[in-house]
Amino acid sequence: MLNTMHTKLCLAAIAVAALAGCATSTKPGAVGVTRSQLLIVPASEVDAMALTDFSNQNQKAKSAGRLLTSGAEYNRVARIAKALQVQVPVFREDAKDWKWELALIDAPVLNATCAPGGKITFYTGLIRKLKLTDDEIAMVMGHEIAHALREHGRERMSQAKAAGGLTAIASVLAPAKGLEVAVASEASHYLFTLPNSRQHESEADTMGLELAARAGYNPRAAMSVWEKMAAESGGAGGPEFLSTHPADATRIASLTAMQPRVLPLYEAAARPEAAAGADAAKAPEAAKRPEAGKRKKAAKRKEAAKAQ
Repeated sequence: MLNTMHTKLCLAAIAVAALAGCATSTKPGAVGVTRSQLLIVPASEVDAMALTDFSNQNQKAKSAGRLLTSGAEYNRVARIAKALQVQVPVFREDAKDWKWELALIDAPVLNATCAPGGKITFYTGLIRKLKLTDDEIAMVMGHEIAHALREHGRERMSQAKAAGGLTAIASVLAPAKGLEVAVASEASHYLFTLPNSRQHESEADTMGLELAARAGYNPRAAMSVWEKMAAESGGAGGPEFLSTHPADATRIASLTAMQPRVLPLYEAAARPEAAAGADAAKAPEAAKRPEAGKRKKAAKRKEAAKAQ
């Protein structure tokens, strides 16, 4: 009887927490994502588990000699990541203070993720095999960053907890130290392994397009990258990315329909290439300045000599 009453009290407490946990994690932006979310699992717990998973991943990659931290390929991906990060306050102000990190792993894996707290993982296989342009990299990365901003992983964990499917609920009903380990390993399952819902994918597509467009990357590349993904999935054992991000004609049609909402942002934004070109253009001009200064000084000395 006591166990039954305890269980009912716990479930009632969870129901109250669920009602209190309904909120939206982001601002609407220009694309207008405003859906209310169930977020009863503390963000601090999710961030801590995601950081542990990210650190373990990087340590394994480093030990295998596959973690890239410099070179042209790393610089290219890091430049795109930085440009997108500048735009995140459009959706949430606190994200600009996240401890953003990039892990570029040299492996023939067609995948990319962004863990809670701004931990981006990209695989060289995705870039090389699909021959991604900068615009296409920005579309994939913007999509993944949007998942993190929107806290879709935390939302899935909260839904599972409310439904009694997350191990954490068992720790409330029957506390045991071993369950803490189970919760930690289960977090990766909810954050990265489970397929994203159509709703989550639509939100990430929409917000990712806006982030990339504001950063000066052509949103039309969203269709081409998913077309490449869909073509790649035709073979046996398709890309790992597609196991959680299905690419189909409906998705590509939705991305096409979103273009009128984000193209004006792209057209108003400074192009990343233009910014780089401007710096390059300034370099020769700056190099001329010392010579011009020397000539002026020499002319003044001549004038002074004549006056004497």
